[in-house]
Amino acid sequence: MTNFVDTLLNRITMYRLALYYLIFLLAVALLFSFTGVLPYDPYALLFSVGFLIAACWITNTIFAKSFGVPANTESIYISALILALIITPIQATHDLWFLGWAAVWAMASKYILAIKGKHLFNPVAFAVALTYLTINQSASWWVGNAPMLPFVLVGGLLVVRKIRRWELIWSFLLAAAATVLVFSLINRENVITAMEKTAVYSPLVFFAAIILTEPLTMPTTRRWRLFYGALIGLLSVPQFHIGALYVTPELAILAGNVFSFIVSPKTALVLKLKEKIQLAPDIYDFIFVPNRKLAFAPGQYMEWTLGHDEPDTRGNRRYFTLASSPTEDQLRLGVKFSRNSSTFKQALLEMDQQHEIVAQQIAGDFVLPNDPEQKCVFLAGGIGITPFRSMIKYLLDMQQRREIVLFYANRSINEIVYKDVLHRAQLALGIKTIYTITDPQNVPAGWKGQSGHITAQMIKDAVPDYRQCVFYISGPQRMVDETQAVLRELQIKGSQIKTDYFAGLAG
Repeated sequence: MTNFVDTLLNRITMYRLALYYLIFLLAVALLFSFTGVLPYDPYALLFSVGFLIAACWITNTIFAKSFGVPANTESIYISALILALIITPIQATHDLWFLGWAAVWAMASKYILAIKGKHLFNPVAFAVALTYLTINQSASWWVGNAPMLPFVLVGGLLVVRKIRRWELIWSFLLAAAATVLVFSLINRENVITAMEKTAVYSPLVFFAAIILTEPLTMPTTRRWRLFYGALIGLLSVPQFHIGALYVTPELAILAGNVFSFIVSPKTALVLKLKEKIQLAPDIYDFIFVPNRKLAFAPGQYMEWTLGHDEPDTRGNRRYFTLASSPTEDQLRLGVKFSRNSSTFKQALLEMDQQHEIVAQQIAGDFVLPNDPEQKCVFLAGGIGITPFRSMIKYLLDMQQRREIVLFYANRSINEIVYKDVLHRAQLALGIKTIYTITDPQNVPAGWKGQSGHITAQMIKDAVPDYRQCVFYISGPQRMVDETQAVLRELQIKGSQIKTDYFAGLAG
């Protein structure tokens, strides 16, 4: 069952999953409204949803054309549906002013309140906070109720499983629970009752799953995400207040966004393609030249947005690891294509020097250890070689020797890429690459490398002191999971294993 869920989740992007989750919640809410479980007029709820989608779409289209950037269709619908779930369905015609004002500012904030092309605040949180300050109407967060909780929880778990930001969720929930405990003791309230009210009758679960996890406004590294989650958990519970000021969920996330801005780099680039190089039958390098030097650590990734007509269910955004080194003037992406590649990848393959793509949010902890004496083992599967190309090219350019062994698995010899960099690294730095062909039928005569998947015995033979190493795994999710199992067989501690994973994976 677990493998089935993971396979299903890997077929869609994080944004598309979030959209499906919101549609599912609204469908449940509509059913409950028709049956009287929820005290809302179902037709008012439908009208509110339609009005918010229209207002968000019109506003976003105007701003996207004015600023000359591609519109993210999924973002429009996600923002509109979140607003529909936290603003009470329309009860009178004057409520249209509230809905319209919130929709306009949710879209406008992404363009107006942006640093280097990247929006600073969660759009929905900013919009509902501003409506309170300007027209004295606030979000009720009505989705936080007992009948909706099971559905919010199940869908929320899928979202978090997809993005794999468990450390963020746990730091948030633990901080929220601790805050409830402290205020219950101070106010001499029943702790169990207070905890129950917070979990069941507040939007805490929905807030954690869909607002807290917005990737563009959270910190880009694990350490800062722990602080980020704890800060927002502290501020977001209903009991928290400073004197007469009670902090609402939207104010809590805005405070967290400011914190994220301080500790995380904010970058957005509009890039044109310089060159497209075919490295293998289904693998291409896309080379872009930024108009300014981009600071990043070897092995990090960015979110890439490519506007194109009629995007499929996988959307128009992807996360790609930078295959280039920070020492290079160009940005390089290594991308693998398949027969059923998404419309995003089809549009990427058809790019020429006239087309533009937007790259933003440098992120990721899949980077070289700070200690240059730390021994490392790199384990790459297929196109998962890209972060290792970035790291090894950096070490070559910096003439920095490190004890590294690279295992590079492919289904056939034709899929091996970046051999020039790997060969130079072996000659200049002593970084040994062990190639293995996983499909026995594709092993050529006279092949001097390994065959089969990476095994415990392979690692033992090539790295006798493997227990002293840090292991980096990058590749398709199935390969990552299987290789982690191999490392567990070798009794490697979890703290010695790093995996390259980022939200939004889809073909």
